Amino acid sequence: MSFSFPIAAAIPLYADKFFLEADWLTNSILVSLLVMAIVLLFARRATKDVKLVPDGPQNRFEAIVETLYDTVEEIVGPHMVSKAFSLLATLFIFILVSNWFALLPGVGSIGFAADSSQVGAWHSISAGDLKVPILRPTTADLNMTLAMALVFMALWLYWSIGEMGVGGFLKHMFGVKGGLKGFMAIVLMPIFFMVGVIEVVSIAFRPVSLSLRLFGNVFAGENLLVTMLTLGKQLGLPDFIAYLSSIILPLPFYFLELLIGLLQAMVFTLLCAVYITLSTTHDEEEAH
Repeated sequence: MSFSFPIAAAIPLYADKFFLEADWLTNSILVSLLVMAIVLLFARRATKDVKLVPDGPQNRFEAIVETLYDTVEEIVGPHMVSKAFSLLATLFIFILVSNWFALLPGVGSIGFAADSSQVGAWHSISAGDLKVPILRPTTADLNMTLAMALVFMALWLYWSIGEMGVGGFLKHMFGVKGGLKGFMAIVLMPIFFMVGVIEVVSIAFRPVSLSLRLFGNVFAGENLLVTMLTLGKQLGLPDFIAYLSSIILPLPFYFLELLIGLLQAMVFTLLCAVYITLSTTHDEEEAH
């Protein structure tokens, strides 16, 4: 009696291309498009026939939007929520669905062997390791997480300057804090200037920390699942036991990854909201 094993291998650091003619189309971009389609179809179905008393998809959709809106408003305030909510809600939903989509059977674990001499020359795997998965978790691709972080930082800078003006933004970064004036303000000016320089460096590292935190957790989780999936085979256990282990061992980690997927979406979104709050409510807080 023989048993078939899922085709799996550790996820590489880079996303793989499908066609030489379309350099932009990688397996992670393909998953991104699928995730976008899922979110848009759900939103379309929920809002296609809006009722005064919501039920079904509309009820769930409104519950998600209302919860996110209240959470974002508590952090960024009623003034900024109208500007930042659409971006923050989109980030949260996209990251959450992407993280959970990565747990579907076949994502990152089924694909083709690629001819090492040419990308796009495919042949089926009969025996051996997976070379190019058809679907790669989009948040396990650093290009995607870094792109989301950079888009947010660009809008953060736009909103911050819009709220404080260029002069106010520079004062917020390098100016003397605490309402000090006169001689003490002059004495402490070099110190606060250096603090501003440190703050600039900290801001420059924000997209790096945001993207690496999300990428690292999802990438590590995917490789952990792959390891548990193939552990029995790697240990040389009998086919039947190895087959059972490929089903049983990953189960606890799937539940763990469901929780981690939610937490990472929350952490990414809440940190973005906090960054907005720090730069847009500074003057108001000092006035009080």
